[in-house]
Amino acid sequence: MRMSISSSTTRTAVTAAPREVREPLPMLPADEACCPPLLEGAVSEEEARRAAARVFKALGDPVRVRLLSLIGAGPGAEACVCDLVDAFELRQPTISHHLRVLLDAGLVERERRGTWAFYRLRPHALAAAAGALAVG
Repeated sequence: MRMSISSSTTRTAVTAAPREVREPLPMLPADEACCPPLLEGAVSEEEARRAAARVFKALGDPVRVRLLSLIGAGPGAEACVCDLVDAFELRQPTISHHLRVLLDAGLVERERRGTWAFYRLRPHALAAAAGALAVG
């Protein structure tokens, strides 16, 4: 079955609205800056290299982001490593490696209870990471 579509074109005249007359922007003296300095309040290169970069590198893996989410969703914002392993289709050594990266980055802390390790979020570390990205 073949369909044909016919259309007709209609031309419409378009007229431009009169332009609004604006006042020119004031000129600032040469010794006055228009904006605050870009680097004011920014972390130093050393801080960025050591702390922030390590945190963001740790957050660069989806498994680690999910681990943080699972730990935060647990009662008291903590979780046993045995429960975390069961939530993934990964082996325990792989999960332990990812938890170690989060621990080294300062995003979680670990507490031994008998044979099990419990991981707890460090909210101030997450807030500091978010603050490093804050605008303004």
